[in-house]
Amino acid sequence: MVSEGPASTMPADGARASTGPASTVTMVVDGPFSLAAAASFGFGQRSGRSDTDGLMRLAFVADDLSHHVGAVLRQEPGGGLTAAITGALDVGAAERQIRRVLCLDHPADGWLAAGHADPVLGAVQAAHPGQRPVLFHSPYEAAAWAVLSQRRHRSQAAALRDRLAAATGREFTLAGQLTRAFPLPEKLLALDGFPGIEPVRLQRLHAVARAALDGQLDATRLAALPAAQALPALQSLPGLGPFYARLVYLRATGVTDALADNEPLFAACLQHFYGLAEPPAGPAVERMATPWRPFRTWASVLFRLAGERAGVVPHR
Repeated sequence: MVSEGPASTMPADGARASTGPASTVTMVVDGPFSLAAAASFGFGQRSGRSDTDGLMRLAFVADDLSHHVGAVLRQEPGGGLTAAITGALDVGAAERQIRRVLCLDHPADGWLAAGHADPVLGAVQAAHPGQRPVLFHSPYEAAAWAVLSQRRHRSQAAALRDRLAAATGREFTLAGQLTRAFPLPEKLLALDGFPGIEPVRLQRLHAVARAALDGQLDATRLAALPAAQALPALQSLPGLGPFYARLVYLRATGVTDALADNEPLFAACLQHFYGLAEPPAGPAVERMATPWRPFRTWASVLFRLAGERAGVVPHR
């Protein structure tokens, strides 16, 4: 269900945007979900951010890579969401992208069944009620974040991303707060320099922008590929080694059943929650994760998040 109301957006150049009224979309949520938990899910592009007023604000490059979208989400007493969406050329496409970002695009019965099949996972689910992964807005934004954050503390990378968004992206006023969206790929390609971005890093950002415009970073396409094909394709981008390629694949495409089996901090979390003498590796992780199918990605993210909150591993 979609209704319309007033919108307030501001482009980065300071001129008032003519985006028309906001579209308010009612989003049915399948299974347990907590918007408050999603809003406190700090990582990468959301480092240091937490919406504490019951709302979640998103400003992002639309999947068509041609425009920006702003959204204010509120959870209703029955568990569903309302989303006030501004700037979208296609409201339905914007809703689908938001659903992917919040992992609301899959039925929850398999996720709950995984917790029943593995009591350890079930206990972690119960300790973090309604928690689902929160993804990067798109593989394009995730790959750009990977380039910006290499050899930088996450807070420094987040500040640089914010400056870049302020200069060449778009600014939305969402429920009274200024929220900046990352630049469109064409804007990144037009940059010939930016404070804090070295020439090599800028070249890598250009490569990400070109790959996005060429369709190589399409979320649906990447999610449909097995990891054995998607990861080498992502690693072909300059600056995206195995770690960052896996970040893009697991945390931006919406894939649900790929396993973070070669990540040391994830193994440390498994060691803690399963009471193991040493971190599991390789085939041992594969065996442990069998009951999680087809939600091994969700389980991996939840164990990692729970490990951070328990002080087992440092925050991302």
